[in-house]
Amino acid sequence: MNTKYSDLIDQTYYFPQEEFKLEENSLHFHDINLMELVEKYGAPLKFTYLPKISENISRAKGWFKGAIEKHDYKGKYNYCYCTKSSHFEHVLNEALKNDIHIETSSAFDINIVENLKASGKITDDTYVICNGFKRDQYISNISELINGGHKNCIPIIDNYEEIDLLSENINGDFEVGIRIASEEEPKFEFYTSRLGIGYKNIVPFYNQKIKDNDEVNLKMLHFFINTGIRDTAYYWNELNKCLKVYTSLKKVCPSLDSLNIGGGFPIKNSLAFDYDYAYMVDEIINQIKLACEEADVDVPHIFTEFGSFTVGESGGAIYEILYQKQQNDREKWNMINSSFITTLPDTWAISKKFVMLAVNRWNEEYERVLLGGLTCDSDDYYNSEQNTNAIYLPKFRRDKPLYIGFFNTGAYQETIGGFGGLQHCLIPQPKHILIDRDENGALTTEVFSKQQNVEDMLNILGYASGN
Repeated sequence: MNTKYSDLIDQTYYFPQEEFKLEENSLHFHDINLMELVEKYGAPLKFTYLPKISENISRAKGWFKGAIEKHDYKGKYNYCYCTKSSHFEHVLNEALKNDIHIETSSAFDINIVENLKASGKITDDTYVICNGFKRDQYISNISELINGGHKNCIPIIDNYEEIDLLSENINGDFEVGIRIASEEEPKFEFYTSRLGIGYKNIVPFYNQKIKDNDEVNLKMLHFFINTGIRDTAYYWNELNKCLKVYTSLKKVCPSLDSLNIGGGFPIKNSLAFDYDYAYMVDEIINQIKLACEEADVDVPHIFTEFGSFTVGESGGAIYEILYQKQQNDREKWNMINSSFITTLPDTWAISKKFVMLAVNRWNEEYERVLLGGLTCDSDDYYNSEQNTNAIYLPKFRRDKPLYIGFFNTGAYQETIGGFGGLQHCLIPQPKHILIDRDENGALTTEVFSKQQNVEDMLNILGYASGN
């Protein structure tokens, strides 16, 4: 009988895959021997494999380059990184090796931009696309950046007051974009996004607030669908509505020359993941060109703001199974030595699934289990995979430690979890390892942050040492 964990994976998925393979009963991820990582640094741990960031940027640029050439598209493509998906310096340093631009969402993002400029990693030629609802400090920081000579900083207008607020603080001419408030899928609790300005109000807003304003030039129309770029009737319908707004606006606004289609490329969340990126890019470029030809206007330059796609597949987390609890006849709980709520908060907040695999003991028998975290919270669990209704892992044995890995976790989890701060039930934040390759292609590792200790937490809580 095929009762080994390796048999189960072979029967369920195509395996090995591009980033996963098995060597000597141990899982390798991008040729990283994960058991060697555990033996060197222990578990729980998080890691970031930096080369994957550059790889995904290069892939996306290639898809757009190919589609632009195929359709003889006259506009240019600009890849922006959505910083809110991961603000860490090591992420930005890697991403900026690839001639990209920046998208921001809050005031302190601009301070990061200033830091990057001071270190020579970006220049005044780098586009800084400023999204989000803007008040006070964000308006002030954007204005200072533009007043300092960064004319490629483009605030995306989110509400009717922002033009006036920016004009009061910026010296001379500046460029802006307008965000369309997209209409959400019927499953949402609301019909129209809270972000941006409604489809029907875009052209009237331009005529009232920008057309006769000598200081403001409208450069960009911004479009983003909350559910991402997917091959569905809903997405293509919303894109078509966006293009109708763009062509109508272009006819009355000669300075408009760019369309920002936001982010939304999915990332691999299962070994059964299937998504044709090249087809989607090709069809998007085709639809934009056709709409502009029909309206007899020039095609726009294309901007994207990929966040999860840029950094998500670079991240991973490894846990040890501490203990198994048989709670009834059917349910076995494997307890990890950390917490899902704190280290992978999207598994709890939005029921997100990641690629999950055993790291070791692949040649042993498997069993069906549930996975539980250490907090005393009933929601601290992970109970099924993206494409199945159960989790199977090598059988728990006290004398044989079992390690499991969650992969493609690099977007949002650290900041949503409150990196460097308190964690639920005071479960410590794990050690974080950076993995790179040197000039000869050899793997290198370094500790970015150590696991939290009791002094870290007591200081945050106000319990001064010695009191």
